[in-house]
Amino acid sequence: MPEGLWLILVLIISVLFIILGTTRLKLHPFVTLLLASYLAGALAGLPLETIAGSIARGFGDIMAYIGIVIVLGTIIGTILEKSNAAIKLAELVLKLVGKRYPALAMSLIGYIVSIPVFCDSAYVILSSLKKSLVHQTKKPSVTLSIALATGLYATHTFVPPTPGPIAAAGNLGLDDQLGIVILFGAVVALVALLAGYFWASYAGKKYTTSEDTET
Repeated sequence: MPEGLWLILVLIISVLFIILGTTRLKLHPFVTLLLASYLAGALAGLPLETIAGSIARGFGDIMAYIGIVIVLGTIIGTILEKSNAAIKLAELVLKLVGKRYPALAMSLIGYIVSIPVFCDSAYVILSSLKKSLVHQTKKPSVTLSIALATGLYATHTFVPPTPGPIAAAGNLGLDDQLGIVILFGAVVALVALLAGYFWASYAGKKYTTSEDTET
């Protein structure tokens, strides 16, 4: 097998291992990434005694550029979470959009809040607001849950300062151009948000939950 094709296969295997490790085996993401790095190095043919050093150098090089951004982003997100500022921000977006379009409001709320706050924490924080909207608007819980989740994941996946897009920027050599990464990431995340919004509207008509029967 050609070397280039084998390396692509190694990459695919590593990604599948990360997905399996975090979803099925419930391993911590950091541990999963570390094990995947060792797996990729071994499959790529690196001498076993050099794999640890290669991982350490790669991690160190990336953190030298993005470590401060990640730390500051985490601090800002924690402040927003503990001070209930995330809820206030969500209520402001809801007022601007209006309760006539609750699914769109939840998508936009998730899109904005997930930039400084990690998406899993943000979902827990905003769940009470989502439940309140379900009762007030009589919209399906499935619709609002998916709209919120896809909005959260859109910016969490594509827009710094969350670690994922920052690490991707570092791997692509764009760690000194985070402004451009944020700009293009926000645009791509907006497309993902719209896709999630339309899927949420469709899924709400097809699926129901116990929360819907209570309303």
